Amino acid sequence: MSRAYSNSLLDQYEQDVDEIVAACNGDLRGAIKALMLVNEQLEQRLWLMSAELVERLPDHRVLKSMH
Repeated sequence: MSRAYSNSLLDQYEQDVDEIVAACNGDLRGAIKALMLVNEQLEQRLWLMSAELVERLPDHRVLKSMH
């Protein structure tokens, strides 16, 4: 990863963090809780999608080896 790309990515993260904190009216604890909730929801979706893929595969061993 190039330094310019890395700096650009970090700048975007900074902007994203600022937006999240602003959406929580400056409450850092609230922002962290919101991010944890979103992360939990995404993990649940991933788990459900993974389970669905396993059910659709003719040979279940392929995906199970990834877990």
